[in-house]
Amino acid sequence: MFVDVHCHLNSGAFDNDRDEVIKRAEKIGMIIIDSGTCMKDNRKSLNLSRKYRIVKSSFGLYPIHAVRLNENELSREIEFIEKSKNGIIAVGEIGMDGLESRDIDEQKKIFERMLALAEKIRKPVVVHSRKAERECIEIMESFKIRNVDMHCFTGNFRMVKRIQDNGWTFSIPTNITRLMHFQKIVKEASISQILTETDSPYLSPFKEERNEPSFVVEAVKKISEIKKLDEEETKKLIYMNFQRFFLKD
Repeated sequence: MFVDVHCHLNSGAFDNDRDEVIKRAEKIGMIIIDSGTCMKDNRKSLNLSRKYRIVKSSFGLYPIHAVRLNENELSREIEFIEKSKNGIIAVGEIGMDGLESRDIDEQKKIFERMLALAEKIRKPVVVHSRKAERECIEIMESFKIRNVDMHCFTGNFRMVKRIQDNGWTFSIPTNITRLMHFQKIVKEASISQILTETDSPYLSPFKEERNEPSFVVEAVKKISEIKKLDEEETKKLIYMNFQRFFLKD
């Protein structure tokens, strides 16, 4: 099966045709992980996973949203995620962002709390690390979480090597078709450390077109080309990575 390990079907961008988008994904044979980024979207994501057979849910707090919460709101959301652990497949999207916010110290504290939660409930993590790659990696290295997915990683290749050495995974977005950075990551990384994502509705492989989970086929095509593998074999290997990463303790 094709896998999209990180998208935002809960986004308002899909409010008018969500059923059709999911039907297109179902038609080609997919598993989709819908990622929450805030309190509201975590609940929307859970409802989507209950409604659609191919959708799994991941609860998170996007760093920019997280720093806007007061202590009571943050504690209640962490408690909600813990209580919902049997209904989710991962904790994410969590992490730090040095581009949209300079409140790095507060982001760090919240990221550490989210990692501690993931460790406690024994779930993989999906990490956002834009312009804070070194900080994120150093924090994660202090935890015991083995299954770490670096979502849409844009850091330098010293950091790429460090991620590889830690045995973590890269989820490669569909705009690999247009961006050399992701093509180079795929070239450098073992196929066993590669997953596919769309980050829908963002990062489309097609200019000025909304992204959606079924477009993950474009990432598989490009990865198979770079790795010099048959497309069907590439799809199977990535699906095996998904099973090992998200479904095994």
